[in-house]
Amino acid sequence: MFDPDIAPSGTLLGLLQRGRGDGTLHALAAPRAEALAALNDSVLRDPRRDWQVENRSLYYARLYMQLDGGLEEIERHLFHPDDLVDTGEERTGLALAVLGHLAAYGRDAARLLLRSYAAAGSNWRWALDELALRDDDAGLMTLAPAVLARFPETEEGDGALATAVRDAFEPRPWRLWAEDPRYGTRLAAAGEQGSFDRWQRQLRPRGPRPGWSVTEILQWAEPGPEEAPEEHRHAAAARCLAAVAAPEDRPELLRAARSAPDGARAAVLHHLAERGDPDALDLIEDAVVDPFSSERLVSAALAAFARMRSVAAVVRARVWAPRADLLGSAAAALLARRGGRRDAEAVLAALRRTVREEGPDADGLWDLVDGAGRLGVACAAPVLRHLYRETSSSHLRGRAAAALAATDPGFAAGFAVECLWDCEETTRELAARHAATGDDRVVEQLRRLAADPAEEAEVQTAVRSRIGPEA
Repeated sequence: MFDPDIAPSGTLLGLLQRGRGDGTLHALAAPRAEALAALNDSVLRDPRRDWQVENRSLYYARLYMQLDGGLEEIERHLFHPDDLVDTGEERTGLALAVLGHLAAYGRDAARLLLRSYAAAGSNWRWALDELALRDDDAGLMTLAPAVLARFPETEEGDGALATAVRDAFEPRPWRLWAEDPRYGTRLAAAGEQGSFDRWQRQLRPRGPRPGWSVTEILQWAEPGPEEAPEEHRHAAAARCLAAVAAPEDRPELLRAARSAPDGARAAVLHHLAERGDPDALDLIEDAVVDPFSSERLVSAALAAFARMRSVAAVVRARVWAPRADLLGSAAAALLARRGGRRDAEAVLAALRRTVREEGPDADGLWDLVDGAGRLGVACAAPVLRHLYRETSSSHLRGRAAAALAATDPGFAAGFAVECLWDCEETTRELAARHAATGDDRVVEQLRRLAADPAEEAEVQTAVRSRIGPEA
């Protein structure tokens, strides 16, 4: 993830970058040139904090259609000289996804632009995947020479081709080309090599083998000096401990939890927390508060605590929640997920503190926002409304909207209306279930969503539950 440059939420650009429904509504009411400038800026400089998770492409494509926007700026961006040196998917992925939706809406210019980029661009795989869903067989066949020319008929080129065929998100073009006698022999060999590579990976040992002892598992959990550290190695070791450790191994595990190297210590904390060991909570606290603990160990200890589901963990969380440190934040998050009505005040206090100290995009807000909604904390509505407006994360905004639906009596006639135009389908689905139909815009948008073939099935089901199957 990265932190993009996000404009203020009160501006048209800021609204569009966030993917808010008000962005569409304001763009349609603004001068067309101004709206298109903000739209192009959002598409060409991807504003998402996590571009692999957050949705924007359908949101932007719909606005291009409504504004009858041209594709000249997208074309310049795709074929800019930067494409030769900045080959990361995040530079062009959003623009290509927007073109894919526009092609599905019948914009021939978008489909032709995707073909041109698939033939010559660095992120050609993404463009080809978009075309695999939207282009006809004849159009895909025209791309075969250019795509296959990327892989010279050498041992290295054949290996790269096998990897491309194996990892293709949409296999349709490759299967179509394999039916052509000009390419079939080479692509059949590439497909066989890809299958063999996949089989080899499945056979490759990834960790402790059957018969290993607790001691051997703990030794494996800590990478040697010549091994690269693996972020989740301790979790794999913990799973092995679950299969191997016996009651008589507990003293060794407790010693390791206090003084072993970080990898082994993290694995044991994970294992003991999963088992609900009576010493797990004290050991987790010791690891987190020790000023000499590494960041990796602290993170693993907090993750082990977060996974606990016992009554004892909830009781301890009530003790830790008032603390203004990592342990207090983790405790408040656990109460948000598993606490009861008596924990509403602690969750609200943590929510307010996190927003005040870390801002509307803090990582720790997700559980707290969900908890405010789950516990029905009505006093949380003002801070939830603030988060809804200000966060740059469309996923967190959607969670804030869900919490407001449970805590704010004005949600149905307020933010729920805007949410019908939101970039996230889960947020549109929520709005379809809650938005007050007294507003003419609501009924019109519900019908539009019901008729749009690009809309998600869950959204359309929610729409029809409000306005009937005839929609």
